[in-house]
Amino acid sequence: MINAVHPSETGPLYGQRVLVVDDVEEDRILLTDFLLQRGCRIYVAKDGQDGYRKAQSVQPDLILMDIRMPVCDGIAACRLLKANPGTRSIPLIFLSAAASTEEKIAGLAVGAVDYVTKPFDFEEVRLRLCVHLKSNAQEAGQPDAGNDAARNASSSTLDVVLFHATRRLLLAQLDETLSLTELALAVGTNARRLNTAFKHCAGVTVFDFLREERMKEARRMLSETSLEVGTIARELGYGSAANFSTAFRERFGMPPSQFRR
Repeated sequence: MINAVHPSETGPLYGQRVLVVDDVEEDRILLTDFLLQRGCRIYVAKDGQDGYRKAQSVQPDLILMDIRMPVCDGIAACRLLKANPGTRSIPLIFLSAAASTEEKIAGLAVGAVDYVTKPFDFEEVRLRLCVHLKSNAQEAGQPDAGNDAARNASSSTLDVVLFHATRRLLLAQLDETLSLTELALAVGTNARRLNTAFKHCAGVTVFDFLREERMKEARRMLSETSLEVGTIARELGYGSAANFSTAFRERFGMPPSQFRR
């Protein structure tokens, strides 16, 4: 039986289908309650094997998965999910007490989009969900993730227009850092209105969104190219390789050079 908990309020995450996979009942309950309050539809699984089976049935928008679990651990389950054409495109975030660098690298290497260590901050989890759900919807060619009616209720047409116009501008020039005022002027609005549009459409501020996009591109470039770290830093708008390395370490728990190895 698939356990589903239904949302009680609207918001940036309203209607998103999230599968929580964790063998610790207390952790499942805490996370489920938090996400339920944000409007998610929650499905739960008790181990990797259960999570793999339910992911095929539910087809969630995102999976939150522990690593150290009985029967089938998170790494093995992620490999199965990424090998299955029906589930490989579902973004998966590891939430785990496994905090060593080696374990983080292993998690990212098998296809997870993110890795958050326990004990985690619930607002950080919310931010990561907002960013990856929005990013996955854009890659799938869907202009608005989640329930359209709810999105229309919480975001005006102008919010959507401002968000997409600014997003295109940011992604086209990741090597530049415009001020919020300059970005707002470029899309014909003011700074406060632009941040409001991003919070409504993506659940994050403009610069939280930009930071995540830069880190996502940094991870891709480190994995798929042989460019020097300093070159990657410049192409992503960082003033120095040291600043870039600090930001990458804070985001992923390891320096770029170690991630590349």
